Amino acid sequence: MKPDFSLLLVVLTGLSGLIWMLDSLFLRRGRMDRAVQQSIERPRDPVIIEYSRSLFPVLLIVLLFRSFLFEPFKIPSGSMIPTLLVGDFIVVNKFAYGLRLPVTHHKIVPIGEPERGDVVVFRYPVDPKVNFIKRLVGLPGDTIAYRDKKLYVNGEPAPNELQGRFSSSEVKCSTPRPDAIRLTESLGSVSHDILIHESSGDRDGQWEVPEGHYFVMGDNRDRSNDSREWGFVPDENLMGRAVGIWLNFDYTKGCGDLSRIGDGIQ
Repeated sequence: MKPDFSLLLVVLTGLSGLIWMLDSLFLRRGRMDRAVQQSIERPRDPVIIEYSRSLFPVLLIVLLFRSFLFEPFKIPSGSMIPTLLVGDFIVVNKFAYGLRLPVTHHKIVPIGEPERGDVVVFRYPVDPKVNFIKRLVGLPGDTIAYRDKKLYVNGEPAPNELQGRFSSSEVKCSTPRPDAIRLTESLGSVSHDILIHESSGDRDGQWEVPEGHYFVMGDNRDRSNDSREWGFVPDENLMGRAVGIWLNFDYTKGCGDLSRIGDGIQ
């Protein structure tokens, strides 16, 4: 079972803070009184007290930063090529769609709303312990269709422009199939590149996005496990919007691309 890092961080922060508080309110005075009686200038604190006092502020800062501001994620698959590559380490804006409590994910402060074209990180509806990243193509109330490898939003085709073959030389650690074709697609104000594969079968269908849910797809359209397979993403599963790349390194292949550091995500 994959460990829940958010839960672990909350438990460690709460435990260290509780130990520090109990010592400050009740235990430390007793140690000081005994030290005076034994003519000890400064008694040594128990190890657990020392560690709690040192770690609590650090853990609290990490918890607040990770829960409400930004959180790092790693891209494990090629479903978002060419926008994101295997081995990309990305930064996710956690407050873009409102502040949520850690662990419970309950929204406490509504801030912004997801927009069509956003690259979003979310808890996989089939297994919420797994994090997914895809592009949001359908908002609540939208009718999404995919026919002949083309996306339609509310009956209108998403504009796209052919860019040509996608060369494997563009990707240092990932190797797309040789029949990959690159297109630039527009969703609202967002223009981004996608890949389609001529040899792959069509995944045609039409979906009505219910209220409180979103429809997502990978930019590597024929190599993505997304809403076309398992349905919609509930609003409460959204974790944030991907905003930038801070590193690229694929541990399985032992290679990376430092030129991607600092790139924004469109």
